[in-house]
Amino acid sequence: MAAIPEPITPRKFECRCGRPVFFRNSECIACHTPLGYDPERRRLLPLEPVPGTELWKEARPRRPRRYRRCANLDSASGCNWLVDPADEGALSPQQCRCCRLTRTLPDLSIMANAERWARLATAQRRLVSQLIGLGLPVKSRVAEDTQRGLAFDLLQTPPGGPAVVTGHADGIITIDVEEADDPTREQRRHALGEPYRTLLGHLRHEVGHYYWQRLVDNSGWHEPFRRLFGDERADYGAALARHYEQGAPPDWGARHVSAYASSHPWEDWAETWAHYLHMIDTLDTARSFGLDGETVELNYERFGNSALADSGDRNPGPFLAIVNGWMELTGVLNELSRSMGVADFYPFVLSPPALRKLHFVHRVVGVRTPAPAAERVQPNGAQPLWSGAQTA
Repeated sequence: MAAIPEPITPRKFECRCGRPVFFRNSECIACHTPLGYDPERRRLLPLEPVPGTELWKEARPRRPRRYRRCANLDSASGCNWLVDPADEGALSPQQCRCCRLTRTLPDLSIMANAERWARLATAQRRLVSQLIGLGLPVKSRVAEDTQRGLAFDLLQTPPGGPAVVTGHADGIITIDVEEADDPTREQRRHALGEPYRTLLGHLRHEVGHYYWQRLVDNSGWHEPFRRLFGDERADYGAALARHYEQGAPPDWGARHVSAYASSHPWEDWAETWAHYLHMIDTLDTARSFGLDGETVELNYERFGNSALADSGDRNPGPFLAIVNGWMELTGVLNELSRSMGVADFYPFVLSPPALRKLHFVHRVVGVRTPAPAAERVQPNGAQPLWSGAQTA
């Protein structure tokens, strides 16, 4: 049996006492050792204080690195990330790479908003850890890159005021914090006919719009995008109005990953991008714990090279291994969900056109095992739009 591939962003960790600890933990519940997540190394580390300083160090190595703990550790956010003292954002000197992305918070004197922030921050850390693991550009629009950076505004609709609408505009992602309330989100999910609606899903979708601007717009990927997803110059407002008035076409499942994806090429991209991140992170988690679609006893008809005809990819094998393993793994996970009497874990069916769009996202992201970001190439020899090491 083939070895299970290494995860890009690992999700399995252990404390120095040997007990399992998890991505969101800030303390081992067994031995009470402080824990912190290093996003560059993609590891959750047991910590101990550096005597005579406000710094912390990894508990086990002889020559450990030194860190600060994120300033939001003791806030409602409960952030367990670490800050490299040499890489502190100029406007947020003790905030981690994830927290410095948040530009606006709701009124935290309202207890419900503090709880909402905690849920949103948990989802945001999951998202950002994956983006960093994939080698994508993740810089604060406030503190690091004021022209092309990313920022989150977590807003609440004021009494009698205009409703906050979750969305993206030129690097600013606005989130309606009431989406963090389970009853509100569930009500909207039913009203809009969506089989899947989560905070993490919202964040992954909206950040997809941001990366379309960063990685596709005016790049070598732009024309291939239009051939596959459609021409994004179609009237966006009219397309959304038509979608909400008339709904998705009856055959949307033959071409898109979701009904909403059928509304406009930009939404098709964002839904496909989010779907790709769902797949990769779930597979990373499964592989971290020794699970993989190749090891389950369930045989689907597998996608072959012909499903990616005319993609221009000379080596589609790694992507096909991802998606075929994904289909087999989620088949079992759906049965486990049914055993518990809850909704299917993965309520989707991938059509060949939707598969080709996922493959396009895969190529734009440029996942390699391993390969430095400098080696990523775009169509027509265009240069990569981001820098940094791809170490997975």
